[in-house]
Amino acid sequence: MFTQVKKRFFHQSRPILADFSHVVIGGGVVGTAVAAELQLQPGSNVLLLEQHGALGSETTSRNSEVIHAGIYYPKDTLKAQLCIKGKQRIYEAFEKGHFQSVQKCGKWVVAQNREEEEYLFAIFNNARDLNVPVTLLPRNLAMKKHPLIHVGQNVLVSPTTGILNVHDYVLFHEGRFENAEGTISLNSKVTALERENNEYKITVQDTESQETTTITSENLINSAGLHAAKISNMLLPPSLHYEYHFAKGNYYSFTPETPVGKISDVLIYPCPNPNATSLGTHLTFDLGGQIRFGPDIEWLDTEDPEQIDYTPNALNLPKAYEAIRSYYPSLPDGSLNPSYSGVRPKTVSKAINEGISVDFRIKQEEGYPGFVNLMGIESPGLTAAWGIAEYVRDMYYK
Repeated sequence: MFTQVKKRFFHQSRPILADFSHVVIGGGVVGTAVAAELQLQPGSNVLLLEQHGALGSETTSRNSEVIHAGIYYPKDTLKAQLCIKGKQRIYEAFEKGHFQSVQKCGKWVVAQNREEEEYLFAIFNNARDLNVPVTLLPRNLAMKKHPLIHVGQNVLVSPTTGILNVHDYVLFHEGRFENAEGTISLNSKVTALERENNEYKITVQDTESQETTTITSENLINSAGLHAAKISNMLLPPSLHYEYHFAKGNYYSFTPETPVGKISDVLIYPCPNPNATSLGTHLTFDLGGQIRFGPDIEWLDTEDPEQIDYTPNALNLPKAYEAIRSYYPSLPDGSLNPSYSGVRPKTVSKAINEGISVDFRIKQEEGYPGFVNLMGIESPGLTAAWGIAEYVRDMYYK
């Protein structure tokens, strides 16, 4: 049982004065995990700021809930290293009984033609370089195992891919933070940042009362997700400003009029495009076995996260059917319905992103000691969250 929670709604509390060692901006799964790791260090006094009324209620709540194995990203990237570390931490916690909402179901990546097969082999070799378990399954054996899945060439099998309940995972890290007596402030939107007298001055507005409070901290961590560029630009000079681009992913529920039988007991992914800009519209399921498909990818025109429309785009349905039928050709007409969407923060434009592999950007900004930016934390950010948290912790304490 966790100890008493220290949660603040600033309009209900007296003003807080310079009594935090670290302030973490953004209470998604990454920010919550970072706050927990920092609070667990001797002498730390950490405040976690979240603009919504609950943790994990924005980008964290809008994803596939997949525990990624870490097979797509080059060995020297943070995405590869922290995804693998985060995956290991999740399974370790599960095996020790600390976190229950996990299923190591495995995944197939399916190649339908020679070109995709060549890229599949590249993923296979990359996974081997990363010491991530993978095997290749021939077409005939794959289609014998799951007859409803069409395999044109070969399948890469990833046995350490899994699924989790993201809400429970946020609660797990929230519990670690609260048990270490960290402080959470909900409905708290950061409106201004300054560095003054070797401390960071943070102006926070209560989103309900509109009252403002100023707090100070020795260190500052920007884990604001879609808002991270905006937050960083409040503090850094124009020459160091970040620019964000947003890519929306639509998810589709699967509700056939008549039962179709068991499609698969593993997640099914098409062979992705080079640089893993998108992993394709894949077949996933939740811990209850409910199938869903997605996400696709749709670049948005806005650069303002406040202007994002999360309504799933029904106009993308024809493309979704086409993409899914490449590996599940008997997908019934009328069985897909737009369900929800999520948005990825991109540090580069669509044109650039399609030409290169873009890594997480986690850095202490030069000239701003103790200020750590977490930029472009998109997929596999959910899986990598615990790894990211330990990486940030080590920037301060190693």
